[in-house]
Amino acid sequence: MREEHRPYLVKKFLNRYNQFYVEHFFRSHFDSLGRRPHILNPRHIDVFGHQIHAGDCIHIISAPDNKVKLTTWRSKQMQGRLEIGDYCLISPGTHITAGKEIVIGNNCMFAANCYISDSDWHGIYNRTRPFRCTSPVRLEDNVWLGHGVKVGKGVTIGENSVVGAGSVVTRDVPANVVVAGNPVRIVKRIDPHRRMLKREAMFVDSDHYFENQDELDRFLLAGNTWSDWLRSLFWPRNTD
Repeated sequence: MREEHRPYLVKKFLNRYNQFYVEHFFRSHFDSLGRRPHILNPRHIDVFGHQIHAGDCIHIISAPDNKVKLTTWRSKQMQGRLEIGDYCLISPGTHITAGKEIVIGNNCMFAANCYISDSDWHGIYNRTRPFRCTSPVRLEDNVWLGHGVKVGKGVTIGENSVVGAGSVVTRDVPANVVVAGNPVRIVKRIDPHRRMLKREAMFVDSDHYFENQDELDRFLLAGNTWSDWLRSLFWPRNTD
């Protein structure tokens, strides 16, 4: 379908059911999950392992054909840990895998198909098991990763920095820069003294944010009727 034909009441009911599912089923997959998570398609998000934590107002968007995966691994030597801060956005296809520790600050944004790992998973000379090939990853506050970015082990990305689409990060990135390439290089400086709006600004009053989302649905779906919606399900037209 090229248009949304569902009546507003159908969309509202599905949103309420989604919230119920997140609170009663999805939340239990985390060791801790903050207030007001906004999760789209939670059934298509894989959360595997222990020591997985996420902060307030996290926004995760997944899709049946492009799942989000948040994973920690456990061995005799260590237990992986993943910590995601407040107000973060994670887009479809993003995979974050921790063998030791990955810490993500507040207000971070991940475009689609990003990949972060703190391990090579196999040694160069001992390829039967991970051995001395794991090093923590840290993304400081307000980092933005573009589409398809890959971040390797032992990397720290500084506050406010942006990584361009398709880039591969294998070494530290300082704060307040834009980097791009494989391997990345600095292409622009960000003025840290200039006023910057972060995602947290949308959630100063989180109730108001979700009320606005509901009002937007009401406006966009105002002309949809039950008969037209049912007709589009069973007798679709090329205008649908």
